[in-house]
Amino acid sequence: MISRNLRHLRVFLAVCELGSLTQASARGNVSQPAGTQALRKLEAAAGGALFERTRQGMYPTDRGRLLQARAGRAFARLDAALADLSPRLPLTASSAQLSAFVAVCDAENFTLAARRLNLAQPTVHRAVTQIETEAQAPLFERRPHGLVPTRAAVALAQAARLAFSELEQAEAEIAALDGREVGQIVVGALPLARSVLLPQALSDFRRARPTTPIRVIDGLYSDLLSGLRRGDIDLVLGALRHPVPIGDVVQEALFEDRLAVVARNGHPLARRGGLAPADLSDQEWVVPRSGTPSRIQFDAIFAPGGRAPARLIEAGSILFMREYLNRGDALGCISAAQAEAEIAKGLLLRLDVEVDWPGRPIGITLREGWVPTPAQALLLDTLRRTARAL
Repeated sequence: MISRNLRHLRVFLAVCELGSLTQASARGNVSQPAGTQALRKLEAAAGGALFERTRQGMYPTDRGRLLQARAGRAFARLDAALADLSPRLPLTASSAQLSAFVAVCDAENFTLAARRLNLAQPTVHRAVTQIETEAQAPLFERRPHGLVPTRAAVALAQAARLAFSELEQAEAEIAALDGREVGQIVVGALPLARSVLLPQALSDFRRARPTTPIRVIDGLYSDLLSGLRRGDIDLVLGALRHPVPIGDVVQEALFEDRLAVVARNGHPLARRGGLAPADLSDQEWVVPRSGTPSRIQFDAIFAPGGRAPARLIEAGSILFMREYLNRGDALGCISAAQAEAEIAKGLLLRLDVEVDWPGRPIGITLREGWVPTPAQALLLDTLRRTARAL
């Protein structure tokens, strides 16, 4: 595992820039033997040499260049947040202190944070206090129900999470040089992606990368977006939002989808064509959750002077919708792409409804400035190719 020792990584980056361990040690205010030991530990963790050592100087190997790029990105994020609190913090903050700080921000409690880190509570408290002392300002508001991080604390915790994520990316890329798989790809999948796009894309991806660990997380858009921004999720796949919900993510449209109205086979409305919204307002419905792009479109068809349906069940699961519709006369509003698979299998039918549904962009949401590993880049290309086939 690539070391998170920030001082060692700073020495490493200085050697990359200066080509000299002597000069790098002087810049980092460490002795040359300490600098030598730092590089030795990093190379042991990286599984090979990070530098070519010549009479003219030290030059990064392929392995070293991978670590240089990721560590440089990590410190660019981290040092800006640290310097906003104190000019000394970039020099004094350690990864152990930052890990404790992030855990306290997440748990809003020293004891819970210590349990998550498997550390003693005084150890976590001391680490956070050391950062606050350097910042010369409290970074948490002490309230009866717990600790509330200040805006500056939230910014630092976010920078630390993404810096640590960059080092995890470095570990994965370096392992790939040796033909090993390290880490995993984490995909946040919204309903349409789970049932239509992602299964085919992952099947194709598996043929090229049979051992890459993959984790698919489903959930509400807000939860998946939070995980993406924290660095816990690599990409979110599903309906895009307009406008982009926050400035530190970017969206890439893959294809457009439209909504459909579905029902069980033999439904009383199945024999009728040209159904209008007025014909459907008295029906019971299974619809997308409030606030989602699909639900906004559903509500809009009844808005121009019509009566909105009163009997609604909100659900994001196609499995629930199918099973519920087949037990009565309720209707479902769902992605046409999702409905296609259910209809093809004879499990549901599509009603003839005279609604000109607007297209909904379906695509990928990523962190601004995120640089994928080769495995992650391959998955992104596979998703794009699969979407074009759809």
